[in-house]
Amino acid sequence: GRAMPLARMLGTSRLAMANPDSVPAGKYGKAALTALGIWPSVANRLALGDNVRSALALVERGEARLGIVYATDARASKDVVVAGSFPPGSHEPIRYPVARIAKSPNPDAEGFRRFLLSHAGQNILARYGFSRP
Repeated sequence: GRAMPLARMLGTSRLAMANPDSVPAGKYGKAALTALGIWPSVANRLALGDNVRSALALVERGEARLGIVYATDARASKDVVVAGSFPPGSHEPIRYPVARIAKSPNPDAEGFRRFLLSHAGQNILARYGFSRP
C-alpha cells in the first residue's frame, strides 16, 4: 500500500533525518511519516543526524539517497533537489516564535524584534522560504 513507495525509492540506501527522539525536525518528520502510514517501512532504515543540517549533509554527500529536512534548508543547498513535501495536516504546524528577553542588556534587541515583524523583515524571511505568521 501507501508504505511501499518511499521504501522502494530508497533502494538499499537509508533515509536521512534529524533524530525524532530529540530534534524538532525529526519529530515533525516521524509524525508525517506515521500519519501517512510510511513509518513502519522506513523506521529500521534511518540515518539519524544530531540536527537537520547534519541530515541534509548526509544527502548532499550521497550517504543517503533521501532525507527529511525543512524546506528552507533544502532550498539553501545547491546539492539537493526537493523530491516532495509532506501534505498539510500530516504534522503539527512548524513555527518559529520570536521574543525579546525582558532583561536583555542589548539595546538593539527590541528594535531587531520589531524589524523581524515589520513588512521589510517579513519580505526578507519570505525570500528564504519562511511564510508569514
